Amino acid sequence: MSGSAQPALEIDAARGPSPLGMPPAEFLRDYWQKRPLLVRNAFPGFVSPIEPEDLAGLACEDGVLARLIEHDQASDGWKVRHGPFAEDDFPALPDHDWTLLVQDVDKWDADIRALLAHFGFLPRWRIDDVMVSFAATGGSVGAHVDQYDVFLLQAHGQRRWQIDTSPAPPLDFRNDVDIRLLREFHPTHDWVLNPGDMLYLPPGVPHHGVAENPCLTFSVGMRAPAAAELLGDYADTLAADAPDELRYADPDLALPGDAGEIDEAAIQRVEAALQQLRMDDPDRFGDWFGSFITTYRSAVLPAADDYPLPRPAMEQALADGALLWRHPWSRMAWRRARQSDAAAPARLYAGGAPYPLAIDDARRLAAADSIDARLYAALGEAGRAAVAALLAAGHYRLEQEDEA
Repeated sequence: MSGSAQPALEIDAARGPSPLGMPPAEFLRDYWQKRPLLVRNAFPGFVSPIEPEDLAGLACEDGVLARLIEHDQASDGWKVRHGPFAEDDFPALPDHDWTLLVQDVDKWDADIRALLAHFGFLPRWRIDDVMVSFAATGGSVGAHVDQYDVFLLQAHGQRRWQIDTSPAPPLDFRNDVDIRLLREFHPTHDWVLNPGDMLYLPPGVPHHGVAENPCLTFSVGMRAPAAAELLGDYADTLAADAPDELRYADPDLALPGDAGEIDEAAIQRVEAALQQLRMDDPDRFGDWFGSFITTYRSAVLPAADDYPLPRPAMEQALADGALLWRHPWSRMAWRRARQSDAAAPARLYAGGAPYPLAIDDARRLAAADSIDARLYAALGEAGRAAVAALLAAGHYRLEQEDEA
């Protein structure tokens, strides 16, 4: 790219090196959190692995996060209902102007989860979920903004997307509806997406999608905790670990000029008291964030087994051809420790719990959706012990060969 030319907002990936239509490094440099990108033929010939009926059935299940959004065009009114829904809710709906949205479909459907392999150019811990929406003709969720990156893959039918890329778009919300819709929306671009097309939107870009006909859209959303969420969890962790003897103290107290005044010296002592709670140890800070991000926005956490399989029995099962499959709700990430013993220079985080490991073991386990005898044999002793602990904690389930 030369001079002041801006990267294109629309490309065709039919012959490209990836669903991005360009090398991932180029996408990260020119588009990621900078500008939108419409990728035609990101997935040429794409056929949705699920049908609208499958999504409706999932929305009727307990524990599934689902919403139904209906739009009355005559009054521009919006109604939101939350699942689980009854099976007879759907036949009663009209053939237009409504949308069903189901979160975390990747956790419930292996074929949807397999799509995430195409997004391996991003840190895995940054990927939140795949939300699937079915919209009847005219169905929409209104003009809005998201505060996280999202890839919108058209899976079935056609959806019209309008976006506003102006430098300072209006971002005030309507106060007459139950969802955060923009009061004003002035699109600068207008596209109709076909199956296999994908629209990338960085945070803060106003957008509006309307179904041209009955359609399915897959939304791959990122985890982007707000600073307030980070601060809240960080403060809770500091407070939980703080010894009771750390308190406000004033051994330098002088006679007050006014007993009712909070003077500048008192304010400085408050600051000093709070400074005592800082995580000056980078490993302690890293442990906090690793624990936070592997539980952040988890609707479900793997449950520990009441009767965990003993390690020898697990090892025998692996030797006999069994596999350990990661629980779909399990979130793992790893980092290099700043200060540690030579045997455990890394930390693996799984559902908020840290596991000190060798770097190769932490890397292998964070990347492994399944563990077989060969992978297990390649681990060091701490890695093997971690596998047994992760199985007992519910992060893996054992699948015998005759169960496959």
